[in-house]
Amino acid sequence: MKTIFTLMLVSLGLFAGPANAALKPGDIAPLFSAQAALGGKDFDFSLAEALKKGPVVLYFYPKSFTKGCTIEAHEFAESYDNFALAGASLIGVSYDPIDIQREFSTKECRDKFPVAADPNLSVISAYDAKRLKPSANGDTVADRISYVILPDGKVGYALTDSNPSRHVEETLAFVRKWRELKKTETRN
Repeated sequence: MKTIFTLMLVSLGLFAGPANAALKPGDIAPLFSAQAALGGKDFDFSLAEALKKGPVVLYFYPKSFTKGCTIEAHEFAESYDNFALAGASLIGVSYDPIDIQREFSTKECRDKFPVAADPNLSVISAYDAKRLKPSANGDTVADRISYVILPDGKVGYALTDSNPSRHVEETLAFVRKWRELKKTETRN
């Protein structure tokens, strides 16, 4: 049955991603735990726990409170209810420390979804998401990469693109199509 489902994903173009994404669809997503903030409050985020509830949209972004990252956070916040209706949860990750993420989660994520702090670049490195060129101030930051991690722990979709709006649109489209295929598979 899994083989049939995988073939359906491939035939619909759902099991695809750009050639330059660090992890590819079908790869096992590295499990991680990280200090995160939601609505200005700290908590320990666990990918393994989040996957028990459904797909996880994991997006990496360079730096909180910068123009593109703020746009992306706003758009994910605006689409939060649509992701939830499709059964997916969201988590953003950058190298910023937790005190910055606490503020970013409230102001820019609008208390809708968490952002994780990765100042040691451990999660960013595990996902091979380091930006090749350091930022303007010389910091090593994450590239703008989004993944949809499926409940089986595999990458279902990957996107590397500097346009923050594409990340929201494309991950949501993938999650919706995946959910529909799961419903079809369950009925058969």
